[in-house]
Amino acid sequence: MLESIRVTEKLHWRKTELSKKSLLRPEEHKLNINNENSLQHPPSGILKDIFTTGTSSYNVLLQSKEEKKHHTQKQSSVHHKKYRKTTKCSTTSRSNEPHKIKVPLPLLSPGWYCTNRQPSIIVTSPVPTSVKFTSSVSVAGSSIGLPSRPKSRTKRHLSLTKPKQSQSSKSHGKEGDASGRKLCLLTAIKPSNVEKEKMKFFKSDFTYNPQFEYENPALPNVLAKHSHASDRFLKQSINIIERTLQKYGSYEKFEQATGGSLLTKSRIWNHVRKYMVKEGCLGEIVVHLTEDLLSRASMTVVNGRPTLTINISTAREHWLEGMLRHEIGTHYFRGFNNNSQPWCNWNGRRKHGLKPVNPTEEGLASIHSVLFRKDPLLWRAALLYYTVYQASQMSFSQLFQDLAKFVKDPNTRWDYCVRAKRGWTDTSQPGCFNKDQVYLDGILRILRYRESIDFYLLTALGKISYEDVDRLKGLAVIENMRVPHFLQDHARYMEHLEKIMQVNKLTDEELQDLIN
Repeated sequence: MLESIRVTEKLHWRKTELSKKSLLRPEEHKLNINNENSLQHPPSGILKDIFTTGTSSYNVLLQSKEEKKHHTQKQSSVHHKKYRKTTKCSTTSRSNEPHKIKVPLPLLSPGWYCTNRQPSIIVTSPVPTSVKFTSSVSVAGSSIGLPSRPKSRTKRHLSLTKPKQSQSSKSHGKEGDASGRKLCLLTAIKPSNVEKEKMKFFKSDFTYNPQFEYENPALPNVLAKHSHASDRFLKQSINIIERTLQKYGSYEKFEQATGGSLLTKSRIWNHVRKYMVKEGCLGEIVVHLTEDLLSRASMTVVNGRPTLTINISTAREHWLEGMLRHEIGTHYFRGFNNNSQPWCNWNGRRKHGLKPVNPTEEGLASIHSVLFRKDPLLWRAALLYYTVYQASQMSFSQLFQDLAKFVKDPNTRWDYCVRAKRGWTDTSQPGCFNKDQVYLDGILRILRYRESIDFYLLTALGKISYEDVDRLKGLAVIENMRVPHFLQDHARYMEHLEKIMQVNKLTDEELQDLIN
């Protein structure tokens, strides 16, 4: 725990590296936190299961508290020895002394972590070496190592510790085995040569079928389990897509009209911080910004800390809070609450006969993404569903051409096609990865039974299906459970569910016929 560690050290940068680092003014990111509990560390058990029973889109690497403590102590000991030696031998003149910067830990860049001790400071861009820092600065907490400047701007970071194993391969114990298998699959189906194949595809005038490569390919029988696409809601997905295009003319116009302009990094930080304050979770989640993400955002655990990764290339002003309701208000809170339940691990889920968490988990999160939009069209969920089904019938190039009737921008179409074809090597063959159908599937099932679902308990009971709420509520621990602010007003919440039905021209009769 950070509260038990208070080691102050001077932080030295080589003069040659100073020009490559910079410091945003502390007042630009100053966090006035009066709540003494703003820095909360969930119990270690939460980090075992907080996301493991969620969907396959939220990869989790779990590290035991004991291992982390041992590793931190080891790193600190080695660093102290090196520092004492460096200090002893140092003969640089005063003019060559490096600047000392006061940085609150943990600092996982490019991101931020809010504490109730000091303002966050982000190292993000170059400043002249002539800039003077007025105050003496030091590092409070565990010692950190400063790596050499990375080549890729999206990979730029300061690391607290260097993991011994990659996230894709590490698991612990019996419970970790289940999450480890899920994690390995998601890592395995991400092509390692996406950019290279994209260049070939675009140069071929969109006729080439990418040949994807994988560092650790998934087993054929595992891929086979995720290769069956459903057409159950295909009609509804097409209707939603066409209705959107009829109203806005094109996806690009829909995106601009309903999503608004793209946000700068500083505005993203501001929106995220305000949302965390609203939900009372400021200081609990590390936020990481990147452009290297197929989805719009993801919730993972990195170095033992819940981490929200946001794709800045899709972060729009009117959509960002919906994404935060999706990731934090749904996935994070349901995962947090799940830890206190008798079904908090895989053995408990089997014992109590829980149904799979999906499609409920992603369906609920997707509803929350559009919940308070002026025009809550289910465009994205519908297009993902449609794309997966078409991928099961077409080659990559055929799928790309087929999507042109809905999406003009070739880069957007490429992303949808890669999502649907990931896991496959030869994309000239029909085949899909069916996970992306879960969003619309879950939305329609929840809307079908919206009048009978207790949405408050659906969040408070953790990672469970809406079908299990009534059966499990008598066994659940509901004291001190956390429910997002938008669920506090039940009447308003239900009004917005009705609005989603109306805007997407969905009827109860239609859903009752489809879902029994």
